[in-house]
Amino acid sequence: MTNDSIMESLDGNVYDNLPHADNEMNDWSYTMRRQMQEICPGIYLGPYACAAKNKLEALKASGITHLICIRHVMESNIIKPNFPHDFSYMVLDVADNFEQNIIQFLPKTREFIDNALQSQGKVVIHGNAGISRSAAIVIGYVMEKFGLTYKDAFQYVQSKRFCVNPNNHFIHQLSEYEVIYRARLSGKVTASDPGQSKRKYEELDHDLDDYH
Repeated sequence: MTNDSIMESLDGNVYDNLPHADNEMNDWSYTMRRQMQEICPGIYLGPYACAAKNKLEALKASGITHLICIRHVMESNIIKPNFPHDFSYMVLDVADNFEQNIIQFLPKTREFIDNALQSQGKVVIHGNAGISRSAAIVIGYVMEKFGLTYKDAFQYVQSKRFCVNPNNHFIHQLSEYEVIYRARLSGKVTASDPGQSKRKYEELDHDLDDYH
């Protein structure tokens, strides 16, 4: 099953074709980290500053309809939905530390993002700085949407927002997420040793649950 927008991978799953990515960001400057960048068509990644109280008109001008607001529970009085009557929000309490399970949020954030795009909307994913937590969510989405490894998804996202830098714990989880999402999408285990692959998948899923 192949056309201009989707393709079938060697694992039997169907993925969208990855949009074009710039190999270099020669025009990146430090101040750009305070802005949001479009990672894929209709999907933006940025800091809280791009969704602050003075950004209503800018968000509307960009066609934004949905926002994923990511913050630590201790940041809830600072980082919060500012325009609940104007946009659809998903709010996630996520800590940027070595105890946080980031994988648990990927299924529902993918559903939220895909629903936004299917309704002809656009979505912003932001944390405080748009560097670690929100970047990890976007990288996980790109991995599963386009059938990529963590490394390839990271490089793609970084080509759009150069300052992305998930913490090492998130990197470890996302690096192992490829096995999990491929198994879940296929509904079966595809490898030369199905029993071994199934055990590895179950062990990884269990280990990632323990991160919470």
